Amino acid sequence: MPAWLQSLLHSDWALVVLFGVFVLEGAMLMYFVPSELIVPGSLALLGHSPDTLLPVLGVAVLGATVGQFALFLVAQRGGREYLLQKRWFRVSEDALARFDGWFDRWGAPAVAGSNAMLFTRGMLTVPAGLAKMDAKRFVALSAVGTLVFESALAGLYVFGVDVLW
Repeated sequence: MPAWLQSLLHSDWALVVLFGVFVLEGAMLMYFVPSELIVPGSLALLGHSPDTLLPVLGVAVLGATVGQFALFLVAQRGGREYLLQKRWFRVSEDALARFDGWFDRWGAPAVAGSNAMLFTRGMLTVPAGLAKMDAKRFVALSAVGTLVFESALAGLYVFGVDVLW
């Protein structure tokens, strides 16, 4: 590992950088890194003692929630057509319609549910914003779903390292 990277990983800046990564992930702007690898990768690089695990989970939940809230506000203020015109928004109209249907069917709790599931993380952020969902409720449900998802990933990583290896 390069010395500059090792130095960064052992500095106070590691969690700040990780926060930025999770903000981008939450805002659906991290297309080149699967969100399912960020927490396990962070724990692999930083360690998985309780002194590291809890701050990594805290940063993951806070960062992803901030990113999702930013996307929620863009959807709420800009609208469907605005988002579909943006090159950085890589969700097709058909996929967005499908997630609109999920939100219409299950309502606000689907935000937490989708954040806790593989491959659907954050997909109900836009329908929630378009539906003008209460912002505080969105943030709470987003954070709960993200906490469940990231805790499960961290638990699987720790279990895999400590028990299987």
